[in-house]
Amino acid sequence: MAALTFIKWGGSLITDKATPYTVRTDVLERLADELARYWPARDGKLVLGHGSGSFGHAAARASGFAAAGNGPPSAEAFSAVHHAAARLHHTVMAALRAAGLPAVSFVPSSSLVATDGTPTPIPTDVIDHLLAQNALPVTYGDALVDRTRGSSIASTETLFRALIPALQAAGHPTVRALWFGDTDGLYDAAGATIPTVAAAEAPALLDAIGAPRGVDVTGGMAHRLQTAAALAAEGVPSVLASGRRPGAMYRLLRGDAEDPVTCVVAR
Repeated sequence: MAALTFIKWGGSLITDKATPYTVRTDVLERLADELARYWPARDGKLVLGHGSGSFGHAAARASGFAAAGNGPPSAEAFSAVHHAAARLHHTVMAALRAAGLPAVSFVPSSSLVATDGTPTPIPTDVIDHLLAQNALPVTYGDALVDRTRGSSIASTETLFRALIPALQAAGHPTVRALWFGDTDGLYDAAGATIPTVAAAEAPALLDAIGAPRGVDVTGGMAHRLQTAAALAAEGVPSVLASGRRPGAMYRLLRGDAEDPVTCVVAR
Protein backbone atom coordinates (compact mmCIF):
# COMPACT_ATOMS: atom_id res chain seq x y z
CA MET A 1 0.00 0.00 0.00
CA ALA A 2 1.06 3.62 -0.52
CA ALA A 3 3.08 5.17 2.28
CA LEU A 4 1.46 7.76 4.54
CA THR A 5 2.44 11.26 5.53
CA PHE A 6 0.83 12.57 8.71
CA ILE A 7 0.40 16.34 8.89
CA LYS A 8 -0.57 18.43 11.90
CA TRP A 9 -1.67 22.05 11.86
CA GLY A 10 -1.05 23.30 15.37
CA GLY A 11 -3.73 25.12 17.33
CA SER A 12 -1.29 28.01 17.83
CA LEU A 13 -1.04 28.27 14.05
CA ILE A 14 -4.68 28.24 12.97
CA THR A 15 -6.10 30.09 16.00
CA ASP A 16 -5.04 32.93 18.27
CA LYS A 17 -4.51 30.99 21.50
CA ALA A 18 -4.38 34.22 23.52
CA THR A 19 -7.94 35.09 22.47
CA PRO A 20 -10.59 32.43 23.08
CA TYR A 21 -12.55 31.17 20.06
CA THR A 22 -10.58 33.13 17.47
CA VAL A 23 -9.61 31.56 14.12
CA ARG A 24 -6.73 32.90 12.06
CA THR A 25 -8.85 32.67 8.94
CA ASP A 26 -6.16 33.95 6.58
CA VAL A 27 -3.66 31.34 7.77
CA LEU A 28 -6.19 28.51 7.68
CA GLU A 29 -7.36 29.32 4.16
CA ARG A 30 -3.78 29.66 2.90
CA LEU A 31 -2.80 26.29 4.38
CA ALA A 32 -5.83 24.66 2.77
CA ASP A 33 -4.91 26.21 -0.58
CA GLU A 34 -1.29 24.99 -0.26
CA LEU A 35 -2.46 21.47 0.51
CA ALA A 36 -4.85 21.55 -2.45
CA ARG A 37 -2.01 22.73 -4.67
CA TYR A 38 0.09 19.75 -3.59
CA TRP A 39 -2.75 17.20 -3.69
CA PRO A 40 -2.69 16.21 -7.41
CA ALA A 41 1.06 15.50 -7.39
CA ARG A 42 1.29 13.91 -3.94
CA ASP A 43 3.56 10.93 -3.48
CA GLY A 44 1.60 8.53 -1.27
CA LYS A 45 -1.39 9.32 0.90
CA LEU A 46 -2.04 11.93 3.57
CA VAL A 47 -3.70 12.06 6.97
CA LEU A 48 -4.33 15.52 8.41
CA GLY A 49 -4.86 16.47 12.03
CA HIS A 50 -5.26 19.84 13.70
CA GLY A 51 -5.08 21.17 17.22
CA SER A 52 -7.99 22.68 19.14
CA GLY A 53 -6.22 25.97 19.77
CA SER A 54 -8.21 28.68 21.45
CA PHE A 55 -11.36 26.55 21.20
CA GLY A 56 -10.86 23.21 22.97
CA HIS A 57 -8.13 24.46 25.31
CA ALA A 58 -10.16 27.49 26.39
CA ALA A 59 -13.22 25.32 27.00
CA ALA A 60 -11.15 22.84 29.03
CA ARG A 61 -9.83 25.60 31.26
CA ALA A 62 -13.19 27.33 31.66
CA SER A 63 -15.11 24.13 32.40
CA GLY A 64 -12.57 22.79 34.89
CA PHE A 65 -11.86 19.74 32.72
CA ALA A 66 -8.11 20.15 33.09
CA ALA A 67 -8.08 20.98 36.82
CA ALA A 68 -6.01 18.52 38.84
CA GLY A 69 -7.39 16.86 41.94
CA ASN A 70 -11.05 17.53 41.26
CA GLY A 71 -12.02 13.99 40.32
CA PRO A 72 -13.40 12.84 36.98
CA PRO A 73 -14.52 15.63 34.62
CA SER A 74 -18.25 16.27 34.66
CA ALA A 75 -20.55 15.55 31.75
CA GLU A 76 -20.89 19.31 31.31
CA ALA A 77 -17.10 19.72 31.05
CA PHE A 78 -16.89 16.86 28.54
CA SER A 79 -19.68 18.41 26.49
CA ALA A 80 -18.08 21.87 26.56
CA VAL A 81 -14.69 20.64 25.32
CA HIS A 82 -16.21 18.34 22.71
CA HIS A 83 -18.46 21.10 21.36
CA ALA A 84 -15.68 23.70 21.25
CA ALA A 85 -13.29 21.34 19.46
CA ALA A 86 -16.02 20.43 16.97
CA ARG A 87 -16.71 24.11 16.25
CA LEU A 88 -13.13 24.65 15.14
CA HIS A 89 -13.10 21.37 13.24
CA HIS A 90 -16.15 22.41 11.21
CA THR A 91 -14.33 25.63 10.28
CA VAL A 92 -11.24 23.68 9.22
CA MET A 93 -13.34 21.28 7.16
CA ALA A 94 -15.12 24.17 5.44
CA ALA A 95 -11.74 25.66 4.45
CA LEU A 96 -10.53 22.31 3.09
CA ARG A 97 -13.71 21.78 1.11
CA ALA A 98 -13.59 25.35 -0.25
CA ALA A 99 -10.05 24.62 -1.47
CA GLY A 100 -11.38 21.61 -3.39
CA LEU A 101 -10.00 18.83 -1.18
CA PRO A 102 -11.92 15.55 -0.61
CA ALA A 103 -11.68 15.91 3.17
CA VAL A 104 -13.66 13.55 5.45
CA SER A 105 -13.80 13.82 9.25
CA PHE A 106 -12.51 11.12 11.58
CA VAL A 107 -14.12 12.29 14.84
CA PRO A 108 -12.21 10.95 17.89
CA SER A 109 -15.05 11.23 20.42
CA SER A 110 -17.31 9.14 18.17
CA SER A 111 -14.66 6.60 17.17
CA LEU A 112 -12.31 5.97 20.10
CA VAL A 113 -12.29 5.06 23.81
CA ALA A 114 -9.31 5.81 26.04
CA THR A 115 -7.76 3.98 28.96
CA ASP A 116 -5.99 6.32 31.37
CA GLY A 117 -5.64 8.95 28.63
CA THR A 118 -4.48 6.62 25.86
CA PRO A 119 -6.93 5.66 23.10
CA THR A 120 -7.03 1.88 22.77
CA PRO A 121 -7.77 -0.23 20.81
CA ILE A 122 -7.55 1.75 17.55
CA PRO A 123 -10.05 0.76 14.85
CA THR A 124 -8.56 1.47 11.45
CA ASP A 125 -11.34 0.35 9.12
CA VAL A 126 -12.75 3.84 8.47
CA ILE A 127 -9.39 5.45 7.70
CA ASP A 128 -8.36 2.41 5.66
CA HIS A 129 -11.42 2.77 3.42
CA LEU A 130 -11.02 6.55 3.14
CA LEU A 131 -7.42 6.13 2.02
CA ALA A 132 -8.46 3.46 -0.49
CA GLN A 133 -10.88 5.97 -1.99
CA ASN A 134 -8.18 8.67 -2.16
CA ALA A 135 -9.97 10.80 0.40
CA LEU A 136 -8.21 13.00 2.96
CA PRO A 137 -8.97 11.76 6.52
CA VAL A 138 -8.99 14.68 8.96
CA THR A 139 -8.89 14.31 12.74
CA TYR A 140 -8.36 16.67 15.67
CA GLY A 141 -7.76 16.98 19.39
CA ASP A 142 -10.95 16.03 21.23
CA ALA A 143 -12.45 14.80 24.50
CA LEU A 144 -12.77 11.02 24.77
CA VAL A 145 -14.71 8.65 26.96
CA ASP A 146 -12.12 7.08 29.25
CA ARG A 147 -12.47 3.70 30.95
CA THR A 148 -10.45 4.73 34.01
CA ARG A 149 -10.91 8.52 34.22
CA GLY A 150 -14.47 8.83 32.99
CA SER A 151 -13.25 11.15 30.25
CA SER A 152 -9.93 12.57 29.07
CA ILE A 153 -8.53 14.88 26.43
CA ALA A 154 -6.64 13.37 23.50
CA SER A 155 -4.35 15.85 21.78
CA THR A 156 -3.61 15.46 18.10
CA GLU A 157 -0.16 14.24 19.15
CA THR A 158 -1.78 11.51 21.26
CA LEU A 159 -3.99 10.53 18.33
CA PHE A 160 -1.07 10.37 15.89
CA ARG A 161 0.94 8.35 18.40
CA ALA A 162 -1.89 5.80 18.47
CA LEU A 163 -2.96 5.90 14.81
CA ILE A 164 0.46 5.57 13.18
CA PRO A 165 1.37 2.12 14.60
CA ALA A 166 -2.22 0.90 14.22
CA LEU A 167 -2.26 1.84 10.54
CA GLN A 168 1.22 0.37 10.14
CA ALA A 169 -0.12 -2.95 11.44
CA ALA A 170 -3.00 -2.65 8.97
CA GLY A 171 -0.59 -2.29 6.05
CA HIS A 172 -0.23 1.50 5.85
CA PRO A 173 3.39 2.41 6.69
CA THR A 174 4.06 6.02 7.66
CA VAL A 175 7.17 7.59 6.17
CA ARG A 176 7.08 10.94 7.99
CA ALA A 177 5.12 13.21 10.29
CA LEU A 178 5.08 16.94 9.58
CA TRP A 179 4.22 19.30 12.45
CA PHE A 180 3.38 22.88 11.50
CA GLY A 181 3.24 25.49 14.24
CA ASP A 182 4.03 29.18 14.56
CA THR A 183 7.82 28.80 15.02
CA ASP A 184 10.63 27.68 12.73
CA GLY A 185 10.96 24.35 14.49
CA LEU A 186 12.74 24.05 17.82
CA TYR A 187 15.01 26.90 18.95
CA ASP A 188 18.31 26.78 20.81
CA ALA A 189 19.24 29.17 23.63
CA ALA A 190 20.26 31.82 21.10
CA GLY A 191 16.95 31.63 19.28
CA ALA A 192 18.31 29.79 16.24
CA THR A 193 16.54 26.77 14.77
CA ILE A 194 18.08 23.44 15.78
CA PRO A 195 18.36 21.57 12.45
CA THR A 196 18.41 18.01 13.78
CA VAL A 197 17.43 16.35 17.06
CA ALA A 198 18.10 12.67 17.73
CA ALA A 199 15.35 10.86 19.61
CA ALA A 200 17.71 10.15 22.50
CA GLU A 201 18.53 13.87 22.82
CA ALA A 202 14.91 14.99 23.20
CA PRO A 203 14.59 14.49 27.01
CA ALA A 204 17.52 16.85 27.64
CA LEU A 205 15.85 19.56 25.56
CA LEU A 206 12.44 19.44 27.22
CA ASP A 207 13.37 21.60 30.21
CA ALA A 208 14.56 24.37 27.90
CA ILE A 209 11.24 24.62 26.08
CA GLY A 210 9.17 27.50 27.39
CA ALA A 211 5.53 27.35 28.44
CA PRO A 212 3.00 27.49 25.59
CA ARG A 213 1.58 30.88 24.72
CA GLY A 214 -2.09 31.35 25.60
CA VAL A 215 -4.17 28.57 27.12
CA ASP A 216 -2.84 25.06 26.48
CA VAL A 217 -3.81 22.04 28.57
CA THR A 218 -1.88 19.35 26.67
CA GLY A 219 1.72 20.59 26.70
CA GLY A 220 2.45 22.57 23.53
CA MET A 221 5.89 22.18 21.93
CA ALA A 222 7.21 19.93 24.70
CA HIS A 223 4.39 17.45 24.07
CA ARG A 224 5.06 17.64 20.34
CA LEU A 225 8.79 16.96 20.77
CA GLN A 226 8.11 14.00 23.08
CA THR A 227 5.75 12.52 20.50
CA ALA A 228 8.11 13.16 17.59
CA ALA A 229 10.98 11.53 19.51
CA ALA A 230 8.89 8.45 20.33
CA LEU A 231 7.87 8.10 16.68
CA ALA A 232 11.45 8.60 15.49
CA ALA A 233 12.64 5.85 17.82
CA GLU A 234 10.15 3.57 16.06
CA GLY A 235 11.35 4.54 12.59
CA VAL A 236 9.06 7.46 11.71
CA PRO A 237 11.00 10.73 11.39
CA SER A 238 9.33 14.06 12.06
CA VAL A 239 9.82 17.60 10.83
CA LEU A 240 8.87 20.58 13.02
CA ALA A 241 8.28 23.63 10.86
CA SER A 242 6.50 26.97 10.67
CA GLY A 243 3.16 27.21 8.95
CA ARG A 244 3.32 30.99 9.18
CA ARG A 245 5.73 31.21 6.25
CA PRO A 246 3.66 31.36 3.05
CA GLY A 247 4.42 28.36 0.88
CA ALA A 248 6.55 26.58 3.49
CA MET A 249 4.18 23.65 3.89
CA TYR A 250 3.89 23.20 0.13
CA ARG A 251 7.67 23.30 -0.27
CA LEU A 252 8.24 20.82 2.56
CA LEU A 253 5.67 18.40 1.18
CA ARG A 254 7.47 18.50 -2.17
CA GLY A 255 10.82 17.88 -0.49
CA ASP A 256 12.33 21.35 -0.92
CA ALA A 257 14.85 22.41 1.75
CA GLU A 258 14.38 26.15 1.54
CA ASP A 259 12.95 26.89 5.00
CA PRO A 260 14.42 26.43 8.51
CA VAL A 261 13.07 23.27 10.18
CA THR A 262 13.93 20.84 12.94
CA CYS A 263 14.17 17.20 11.90
CA VAL A 264 13.60 14.65 14.68
CA VAL A 265 15.29 11.40 13.72
CA ALA A 266 16.22 8.09 15.33
CA ARG A 267 19.89 9.06 15.75
